[in-house]
Amino acid sequence: MRINFAPLRIPWRRRVQTAVVILWVFSFLVLAQCCIALFIILLFTCFWFIPVLYATWWFWDRNTPYQGGRRSHFLRNLRLWGHFRDYFPIHLVKTVDLDPKKNYIFGFHPHGVLVAGAFGNFCTMATGFSEKYPGLKPHLLMLSLWFRVPFFRDLIMGGGLVPSAKESAKYLLSRAEGGNIAVIAIGGAPEALAARPGALTLLLKDRKGFIKLALQFGAPIVPVFSFGENEVFDQVKNPQGSLLRKIQERLQKVMGISLPLFHARGVFQYSFGLIPYRKPIHTVVGKPIDVEKKENPSQEEINEFHQKYIEELTKLFEEHKTKYNIPEDKHLTFI
Repeated sequence: MRINFAPLRIPWRRRVQTAVVILWVFSFLVLAQCCIALFIILLFTCFWFIPVLYATWWFWDRNTPYQGGRRSHFLRNLRLWGHFRDYFPIHLVKTVDLDPKKNYIFGFHPHGVLVAGAFGNFCTMATGFSEKYPGLKPHLLMLSLWFRVPFFRDLIMGGGLVPSAKESAKYLLSRAEGGNIAVIAIGGAPEALAARPGALTLLLKDRKGFIKLALQFGAPIVPVFSFGENEVFDQVKNPQGSLLRKIQERLQKVMGISLPLFHARGVFQYSFGLIPYRKPIHTVVGKPIDVEKKENPSQEEINEFHQKYIEELTKLFEEHKTKYNIPEDKHLTFI
């Protein structure tokens, strides 16, 4: 394989952008494991009291992630997130105003490999979410497993992340004061196994839990499509039915997390590595679909509204796709 090395003379700002993205990838892949290791190691040193005190406080604080978390204005506004945004770059595209007195569900598509667009737009202030949607607070739902990791749980809560559990979403949607957004990557971890450049397949046909939540709380659902989300990483070929895909799906069911074998570029060369490509991401936030509150919606009502959601998401995609270099003859596929 011919290696395409990066030029020696690269503007300093681009080097900083790359460094921040390396930190982000590291955080996604191994920071949780490092936090677990640190917690255990400290127990066998003269600093044993640190994990003991933390564990005590952790027990007292165990319900916080399920009650809106603990957002950190300081963490979300760090200047380094501006470098993260500019690396791709990431853009947040507003189509309509949203009422800050209401609570919303954002259906985010596609999941991608590491949900770069969702992180940049909803876990940081780098793309100006508060300026575009004043009075609203986005909370990205993340696998509950990560909120059991010492130290790491506090870091991700600071970014506005909360567990992807029903009680967590219900807490946000039940706030009478409004202003909360539950951002859900609907396809979840399984959809990440299909994330690769050009992919337009969404795992949505049997994903109806968010519809039921919206009906129970009367929360409008907003379809969100992140153009370019699947373009920033390649993935080892794993078509449906292949041995690799079967192993990945089995591990996903057992562990709760998917293990896509992704790759892109490196630090000093562009031929291989785990750093995402510099491809633009445009996250388009559509118009809300109003929902009539029904505490005990029937399956027929859920199915009907689910179909309406698919239609609105498709409409959003079709209206914007040519702006972001998707050919006119390409369409979404739902499985």
